[in-house]
Formats: sequence, structure tokens, C-alpha cells
Amino acid sequence: MQAIGIDFGTTNTVLAYPMGSEVRVQSFLREHAAHEALRTTLSFRRNPVAGGKPLADAGPWAIQDYIEAPEDTRFLQSFKSFAASASFTDTAVFTSRYRFEDLMAIYLGKVQDHARLEHFPKRLAIGRPVTFAGQTPDDALAQRRYAAALDALGFEKVSYVLEPVAAAYFYAQRLTRDAVILVADLGGGTSDFSVLRFRRLRGRATAEALAHTGIGIAGDNFDYRIIDHVVSPRLGKNATYMSWGKELAVPRHYFASFSRWNELCLMRRPDVLRELRELARTSSSGDALLSLVDLIEGGVSYELYRAVSHAKAALTDHDSVPFRFKLSGVDIAGKISRKNFERWIAPDLERIGATADEALTKAGLAAKDIDRVFLTGGTSFVPAVRRLFEQRFPKEKIDSGEQLLSIAKGLALIAGSDEMEAWAA
Repeated sequence: MQAIGIDFGTTNTVLAYPMGSEVRVQSFLREHAAHEALRTTLSFRRNPVAGGKPLADAGPWAIQDYIEAPEDTRFLQSFKSFAASASFTDTAVFTSRYRFEDLMAIYLGKVQDHARLEHFPKRLAIGRPVTFAGQTPDDALAQRRYAAALDALGFEKVSYVLEPVAAAYFYAQRLTRDAVILVADLGGGTSDFSVLRFRRLRGRATAEALAHTGIGIAGDNFDYRIIDHVVSPRLGKNATYMSWGKELAVPRHYFASFSRWNELCLMRRPDVLRELRELARTSSSGDALLSLVDLIEGGVSYELYRAVSHAKAALTDHDSVPFRFKLSGVDIAGKISRKNFERWIAPDLERIGATADEALTKAGLAAKDIDRVFLTGGTSFVPAVRRLFEQRFPKEKIDSGEQLLSIAKGLALIAGSDEMEAWAA
């Protein structure tokens, strides 16, 4: 194998290799089951050797580490969301500290081990979002951090390809005539859009990029809405406490962090837990706040993710689904209706739709000028998200497929081409 495409996503990571005009997706075997899309999760297990560095693992193996020994395991997910954050310098794991580039290199290194690769191919096309997640993402910082991580892994020739462009390249292989395509990559951390004009010349697809837009809102935000409306109210979200004779609202930032996967996994800090215990001491909902402390101390992110992810996926096919979360004395059972869920995510949908419209405006095109719309990424399964596009384009123009694999396959094809650099962001 001379080249590789890596879709390093907020939720999942996929490796793929060019095999001429075809692509082979890396399969990972665990307990007699094959996985092509690995969860972008990382675990650090306490080293039994005194002074030894924590023992890292990735994907389902990281999840298993956490399940087996939660008290001795630091579990991280959605950490890609910190790539462009200047405020995230590093994080403490037991007695060690790790920068973003360390986390990325360790994660991909463990993925390499589980793929049973002696080394990665030297030629790499790796995806990156149009706009990184975060309040004020620093694109140049994210690029430097990616470069440092990939350099540590031994890659020599690297092209950074916008994720929707990679998906478009994959989709264009099925085109039989010239077309203008809008690609919507709707993932876990970001929603990205690219408008490209593809032409077929002597059996090969050439492309002209007309516009790119992106926003740091996607599936993780939808998860946030579920936690914020269903779980956090049971943990003191609307509580008050007494300070100098005044009744004040418990600061909402604790619950905002608890509801976001990337921030939740970093909340288990002594100062945060101490502050919450102090608030509980004089709070009208002290027991609820102490339950929040117990959950954070227990490293709740995977159990909560599993409950929320199951409910969100079930809402794709059902008007109402059960929700159950039980851990550390907290037992939340109820139902979530699709109507309520869509009401909760309405502000996110509006901004995603506006970002898609911006792509057309930047390209100088109207909806009628788009020949095909290709939806990819796990969040494209959400019915309300698909309706965003059905409201703008005829249904017969909208296509999807291989939502979790299309970006990696496009990256692999680009990595194996003679024009890899031409597709770089």
C-alpha cells in the first residue's frame, strides 16, 4: 500500500486505501465482529507500574477499558472539537499532561496497531472540516496541530482535503455527465458544504470548486439538546443557592459543559467538583447537585452517550421513543417525542440551513442550478435535517449513501491519484 485516506471525524474514524480505481476500507476485528468505522474515542488506563505513563487505547477497545475499570480509566470522546481551540492547551491524565496533537497522534497510533499495520503508508490525504468546531476556531492552529501529530506518525507527503470535497470526489465517480453538485457533510462536530462543478473529460472527472461554507453545529449539538432538556433538569439545572443572604441561580455553565461530549470528559477536575459541592451545601436542590457531582466523578460520558445516541437514532423511525439513563443513583426514565426533539434542535437547523444557503450565494447559483445534492455524514439520517434539503431542492435531486464511508473513500481515491495536491484545501 502506497497511499491512504483517513477520515478523522469527531464521532468516527475510517481508513481507506486506493486499489487502482477501487477502494478498500480498513476492517478492524474485535470479538469476531468487523468494524469499518471506529469510534473516535480514547482511553487512558492507570498504569500499575509506579510512575509509568497511562496505558492508552482507542475505539471500542477504549470503551471496553472504561467499562471494565471506570475508576482507573480516563475516557475521552469528541476531542477533535478542541483542534482549533486556543484556550485548550493541554489536559491532565492522572499525572501526565497531553496536548491536542499528542491525543491525535496517540489515537491514530492505536488505530494503526488495531489495523495490524507495521507502519502507515507515507502518502496521506486526510480530511478536515471547512470550519472547525468551537466558538472562535483558529484554523491555522488546528492545521499546525494536525501537522505535528501526523509528523510524529511518520507521514511524509500529506494533503489536507476539505471533507465535503472528498465526499464529492467519491460521489463524482458515479457521474456519467457534467454536473454541478452541492455536497452536505453533516457529521458530529461540524456541518460543511461545498459546491463543485464536475466535468467528464476522457473518462476522468475534473472539478472546479465554486464555494465552501461550514459551521461548528452538527450531531453533537443535537445530543446537547437532549441532555439539556431531559437529563440536566434532574441534576439541578434550574436550582438556586444562597450567597451572603441572597438567592442566586446555580451558574448554567456547569450544565452546558455537562451536556457537551468534549467538555464533559474534562469536567472531572478537583476545582469543578469542589465548586459544585459548595453550591450544593446551600442549594434548594442540593441532592440533585450532589448527584451531578457523583456522575462527573464516575466518568459518565460513555453511558450517557449510549443512552442519548440510542434515543436519537430511534427517533429516525419513530414518533416517540423511550429514554432511560441509570447510573450512580440517578434513574431517569421517560419518553422523547420527535416533535419535541425537532423543536429543541430548531435553532441548530436554522443555522445549518443558512450555511447551506450561503454556499449557493457564494457560488452565485440558485437552487435550480444545482444538478445533484449529495448528503453524507451520520447526522444526515435525522429526518428534520433531510427535510432542510427537501424544502430547497426536488427530492429526485437528493442522493445519499455510504454516509460513514464516503469521505474516507474519496480521500483514498485522491491520495492514489497523480493530482493529490490539486485537491488540497
